[in-house]
Amino acid sequence: MTDTTERADTAAGRALGDAGLRQADLYFRAANYLSIGQIYLLDNPLLREPLQAEHIKPRLLGHWGTVPGLNFVYAHLSRQVKRRGTDMMWIVGPGHGGPSAVATSWLDGTYTDVYPEVTQDAAGMRKLFRQFSFPGGVPSHVAPETPGSIHEGGELGYSLSHAYGAAFDNPDLVVAAVVGDGEAETGPLAGSWTAHHFTDPRRDGTVLPILHLNGYKIAGPTMLARMPESDLVSMLEGFGYRPHIVAGDDPAEMHRTMAATFDRVLDEIAEIKEGAGRGAARGGVRWPMVVLRTPKGWTGPAEVDGQPVENTWRSHQVPLAAVRTDPDHLRQLEEWMRSYRPEELFDADGAPVAESTAVVPDDIERRISGNPHANGGLLLKDLTMPDFREHAVEVPAPGAVRSEATRVLGGFLRDVVRANPRTFRIVGPDETASNRLDAVFEETGRAWNMATLPTDRNLAPDGRVMETLSEHLCQGWLEGYLLTGRHGLFNSYEAFIHIVDSMFNQHAKWLKVTRDLPWRRPIASLNYLLSSHVWRQDHNGFSHQDPGFIDHVVNKKPEIIRVYLPPDANTLLSTAEHCLRSRDYVNVVIAGKQPTLNYMSMEDAIAHCTHGLGIWEWASTDAGVEPDVVLACAGDVPTVETLAAAKLLREHLPDLRVRVVNVVDLMRLQPEEEHPHGLSQKAFDAIFTTDKPIIFAFHGYPWLIHRLTYRRNGHGNLHVRGYKEEGTTTTPFDMVMLNDLDRFHLVCDVIDNMPGLGVSAAHLRQRMQNERLRCRAHTREYGDDAPDIRDWTWSS
Repeated sequence: MTDTTERADTAAGRALGDAGLRQADLYFRAANYLSIGQIYLLDNPLLREPLQAEHIKPRLLGHWGTVPGLNFVYAHLSRQVKRRGTDMMWIVGPGHGGPSAVATSWLDGTYTDVYPEVTQDAAGMRKLFRQFSFPGGVPSHVAPETPGSIHEGGELGYSLSHAYGAAFDNPDLVVAAVVGDGEAETGPLAGSWTAHHFTDPRRDGTVLPILHLNGYKIAGPTMLARMPESDLVSMLEGFGYRPHIVAGDDPAEMHRTMAATFDRVLDEIAEIKEGAGRGAARGGVRWPMVVLRTPKGWTGPAEVDGQPVENTWRSHQVPLAAVRTDPDHLRQLEEWMRSYRPEELFDADGAPVAESTAVVPDDIERRISGNPHANGGLLLKDLTMPDFREHAVEVPAPGAVRSEATRVLGGFLRDVVRANPRTFRIVGPDETASNRLDAVFEETGRAWNMATLPTDRNLAPDGRVMETLSEHLCQGWLEGYLLTGRHGLFNSYEAFIHIVDSMFNQHAKWLKVTRDLPWRRPIASLNYLLSSHVWRQDHNGFSHQDPGFIDHVVNKKPEIIRVYLPPDANTLLSTAEHCLRSRDYVNVVIAGKQPTLNYMSMEDAIAHCTHGLGIWEWASTDAGVEPDVVLACAGDVPTVETLAAAKLLREHLPDLRVRVVNVVDLMRLQPEEEHPHGLSQKAFDAIFTTDKPIIFAFHGYPWLIHRLTYRRNGHGNLHVRGYKEEGTTTTPFDMVMLNDLDRFHLVCDVIDNMPGLGVSAAHLRQRMQNERLRCRAHTREYGDDAPDIRDWTWSS
């Protein structure tokens, strides 16, 4: 044991007093009783008659093992909030502890405030029990339906990152984050222990980690619980915490110990915050945390069918699994529930007696289950938006001048940061400068509260840019920030955003569910900016080439998902401004960082983005007549190749009527019946035709375009070029040639798919193939693209 570790002195907790001890224990017992009832009971909620098989649910679902520890923690957190007036929310890392979060919010009265039909009486208790893990009811996890929650916990590993995201820019907020010891084995959670180094004690709130060691996962022991305590303490101290250890299994002694520990821990937090306010150093702070050891399934059946249950993995889910068919199990369940003495907890009508909820704060918004930060839309304010038009790139003619689109965007984001110094953050894995957004560092730095060296640049304790080489941590920070009523942007290399695929899944599901919960107010959208994309990995190679995040995203509910591929700087500015203003979406924006051509004035860009797709008349040759072929494109590099192909066709087949269509909003390709942004069938047919070849150059995997358009009338005429897993470290044009997306191949596609052109344009087709050979040979000899390709413009 080191001198920075505190093991709570039970004697010091005598200040809890007999009355305080009884109040904490009554709440603990009531929450346990309600949690068990949710898992097992359909009827007879107060056991006013002997328990019968017909009172039991036909399907027993849920998890008991972690629940009593959560109820114990919540009782003591709530007591502290009532005593101190602390602004506190909690994060339930062990998501299987859903019964606990529901039970405590019902005891607090918050559940009834949100769901008036679930009253605080016997009838309401029956509804509370019946709905849990029941068809048409509520999930077994700490879900969006649960008041006081921003963290579902169905997928483990994100409790601390969500907690820190919630704490940023909330200086008076304490976020108690319960970390399960199974969860602590995940990579994302292991990476989250360092997150406090990115907090500013003056500007940000406090995360209080509570590492709950109950010893077991589903079917085996957990590593941290079996780790020698000295090693565990050393690990946590190495991460920069001051651990306070609470361990035991006797409820009375544990109540006293926990009360003393939380007294000490919250005092330490207050001292740190007070010192920071007086100007104390903001770095090197050793924040307190709690290590809680309790038996898994604490206070539950000690033994079932001759096998130990409490304090073993057998208590993880449903300790008594055959209650409807085994009289002995039924008897044990009744004895177990009656052991909490429900007659002391609830009055004759089934309402909690006053003493059993004495630890609950009187102020509704001070209840942990009712904290407004856990319903962030209540606190959300619109961003103060600078005029993005001021950053517009001058476009004297389409396709004549180049700019780095994301560098232009960086200037706009700098102004967003300046105008919103407490409600907007940028997160990303050390790629803000790499993705050309470094103009933001003219206004702010990277958040950093560790040692600095003279060679460091752009580090600041209160920096608005959050960078760490853990995409999981970045995603968790931003989710926690958004869910508590703020705004932000996640910038990343396109290939590696896949690291957070499942985290995106969970957030998208959260948004989908909350749309049907009127009490959950809309939050700011989750905005992804993906750059360093598949087509420009000149020095990274095959490992950095994967545009498949789009495919993953479009599987989610259409009312949630938006995907944008702006082709130039001005369309990127217009798109970004729209995304930052939006609510309850996941916006995915893909834009390259390398110099590329600009096509549209700001006025035209706004109109184009508003439409989502459109005919580029200046690039087309079908004015006033029906086209012979449609060249469509989505993405900056595909747009260049499509325009170059259109130029070649104009030069070599001047009688061919070509229509060029650019797509910014990918979801416009879907029918209006399938996506809110979808085009009507008539509008789609007018633009793409029903019977003409459509050669589509796409940023991502080509089959996605087929998925989005398979119901369209002209789908049989659609031929898509895109990424097909070819390429390595090579030149930009060689990369598109390797995937048959180049201008010459697109011209060949037109010839191959236009009736009658196969023979008459055979000479042109051969010339295009020869051009591919020429360009390939040039890259192999000179290590660069041929000048006529590299420097090509529409007007050249």
